[in-house]
Amino acid sequence: MATVEEFHRAQRAEGPATVPLNCIEQSMFPDYYFRVTNSEHMTDVKRKFRHMCENSTIKKRYTHLTEELVNQNPNICG
Repeated sequence: MATVEEFHRAQRAEGPATVPLNCIEQSMFPDYYFRVTNSEHMTDVKRKFRHMCENSTIKKRYTHLTEELVNQNPNICG
């Protein structure tokens, strides 16, 4: 039977934590998101989303997804 320490060690990743390389300023995020997901025609939803982004305390968003990756895999946003 595993000890508590072995159990906790098995649940943790080894090595340093990583931050995704892709950084998007919060003020640019609504334009980026709606462009990448081909949803720019949803102007009312985009306006509401922009309002939420403006009123959050988030300054930058980090993501592993790039526009190229989404374009190569269109179902990723489905």
